[in-house]
Amino acid sequence: MRFEISKVLDAIEGRVCTDPSLARAVLDLAEVIRYQDLDGGRPASLLRLGMVIDALARELEEDSVPVYAVVHRALLSDADLTSNERMVVRRWADDGLVEVLDNPGDRMLEVADLLGLPVLTRARFDGLRGRFPWLVEQPGRVLAPVPGAGGPVFIAHVGGGNVPVAGTRSPAGAKLLARQWRCPEPGCALFGGGGGGAFADLARVDRAPAGQPPPSLRNGVPTCPRHGARLGDAGPRPRTEVLAVRVGGMVRRRFVLTEGQPVLVGRAPDQQGGIVLGQWLNDEARRWISRSHVRFELRVGEVIVTDISTNGSGIRPGGSMAEPDRVPLAPQQSRVLSARDMVELYPGVQVGRAEELPTGAPFTPTSVMAEAPTMAMRLPRP
Repeated sequence: MRFEISKVLDAIEGRVCTDPSLARAVLDLAEVIRYQDLDGGRPASLLRLGMVIDALARELEEDSVPVYAVVHRALLSDADLTSNERMVVRRWADDGLVEVLDNPGDRMLEVADLLGLPVLTRARFDGLRGRFPWLVEQPGRVLAPVPGAGGPVFIAHVGGGNVPVAGTRSPAGAKLLARQWRCPEPGCALFGGGGGGAFADLARVDRAPAGQPPPSLRNGVPTCPRHGARLGDAGPRPRTEVLAVRVGGMVRRRFVLTEGQPVLVGRAPDQQGGIVLGQWLNDEARRWISRSHVRFELRVGEVIVTDISTNGSGIRPGGSMAEPDRVPLAPQQSRVLSARDMVELYPGVQVGRAEELPTGAPFTPTSVMAEAPTMAMRLPRP
């Protein structure tokens, strides 16, 4: 059972991030783990985060949906969690996957405001509606995870409904996200280290500077939310494009393309950070799609795709699925992708800009709780 729970926590880890381009909702981890009515289990459980993530994926009809988690520092030593769970949360904090704060306050709402994210919470914010008017003006922006048949469901605080609704980034958020920031505190997992050179902690393949979270604003000054230190401006943030992979009608994965960091997509690319499709492909698609099938690059704001496969690919101009409109992309051939173009590696397997790739299919997204032992969670009966 301990091994099974570790596998679940590893799966959940793949769904938490502080990357503004990938996070789909924001939540307070210290709150979510205490939703005891979701499973009738112990007072606090990290598995409840997985249950809420699964619910979000179901409502968005999309796989691999990440959440932005704000974490009170006290959770790192919370005795209601198991020692393994505390170790996992500490690792997330050290890796910058979650945002650890001494006094979270209204940081969850600040992140939602800056990034335009929906908020998953049961908390009420009656005293903050003046500062964040969208709390009442945008139905579906704040949703409460509650027990439902087969897992958590969402109920909007305002206006009813159960589907999370994203807003737009605030003007302050757009301005902050146009720059890179550096924290003077050595070893800061969110904004680099002060003593090891610019972005010493961020110069890793799995966490590029483009993935920095939004600074906190204190009296209008960009501040590290973890250390409370004023951030230094380290120059413009690299250009990015968010691409998505759709298999069988469902968006299975989003990824960020950054200038200077090509991304390989295929059955099982050797490149670290490559997008692996094998787990979603049928036998025929596996035989057709190469280990590394296409390479995506961002150059001067243009997305360029190069076929590096054996069998070739195709371009769907403007997203058209009509067969006469398909343009072949031969091995070693490159093409600049227009805004709505899609790359088709095999029928039913497409890659394009995330905002131009609709999702939805008659099957359920992959659950991060698939390996959870039944005795670890007790779902309400229908």
